[in-house]
Amino acid sequence: MVLPRIVSLFSGAGGLDLGFHLEGYEIAFAVDRMVAAVQTHKRNFPATMSVAADITIRNEASGSLAVLDEIAKALTDGEAIGIIGGPPCQGFSRANSNSRADDPRNQMPTFYLEIVQALQTRYDVQFVLFENVMGIRDAKHSVTFRGILARLKELELTAGVADHSALDYGVPQTRNRVIISGFKNEAAASAFKPKTISREGVDLTVRGAIGHLPQPVFFSRSLSADDIPTHPNHWTMTPRSKRFKGETAAPAPTRSFRRLSWDKPSPTVAYGHREIHVHPDGARRLSIYEAMLLQGFPRSFVLEGTLSQQVEQVSNAVPPPVARSLAAATSTALTTSASATQTVTA
Repeated sequence: MVLPRIVSLFSGAGGLDLGFHLEGYEIAFAVDRMVAAVQTHKRNFPATMSVAADITIRNEASGSLAVLDEIAKALTDGEAIGIIGGPPCQGFSRANSNSRADDPRNQMPTFYLEIVQALQTRYDVQFVLFENVMGIRDAKHSVTFRGILARLKELELTAGVADHSALDYGVPQTRNRVIISGFKNEAAASAFKPKTISREGVDLTVRGAIGHLPQPVFFSRSLSADDIPTHPNHWTMTPRSKRFKGETAAPAPTRSFRRLSWDKPSPTVAYGHREIHVHPDGARRLSIYEAMLLQGFPRSFVLEGTLSQQVEQVSNAVPPPVARSLAAATSTALTTSASATQTVTA
């Protein structure tokens, strides 16, 4: 079976894309608003048409979303495609104590599905898949959540919703997310069952992920990738707070100075401004590379951009091992539906 080519929306650094790429899918097109994320994507997926753009911008003349013109440059009319992506989730996040139903960011799934509908008119959309935080299913966001499922039904896609823990896919992190899928074929939707691993005997600790690493390089204005021997992203800010030196006995703020434990999984890698988790040794914050390993990124993957841009990219990424299982399950589902169709035809 020839796999559909992939259109990636809200691609970020490409964690979800990497999982599909590793399972043999071609990432034909990727778009994200952050220029640094697109630079990262271009570096790691050189064969992909990666574009930095705001998908909410419309053509003045037609009123259609401008990104559709860019997507058309990467595809051939009538070909089979799959659409993947993770719309911004801050408006739904339970970590955001001020989250509200009318947060403008909550409209991103609507634009996502508008693009899906438009692409259905020119291409054979086999499936749609997007990831979001658990909070999207909370009561305060029920109208939005039910609207997504209703819209998928209108688009004649059989929807599926499931919660996934990164730990069940070998990622040493207590990250729980919702995956919403929609398949053109009902048999494919029924067959879409991502495989998890047994946690027994698997080292899902911080020590197992980053315990082997040497100390990172501390930032300086003259720092370049050539100055970082272990990995281009194995760097962090110089620790300046007295808390890193043990000079204060005051309790650490929950978010700003959350220290990891060597022999436990990491809490969710989702950092705000200067809220990168503290290394288990307590003397500094994690390096970007250490955060990447806790997300399950391979050593070959490199993030571009400033510290804050790299922090945002690693925080927003779908852990690649989770993504790969989703991609493998998608292939199995599509193969099952193709076999079912051939049987009926015969």
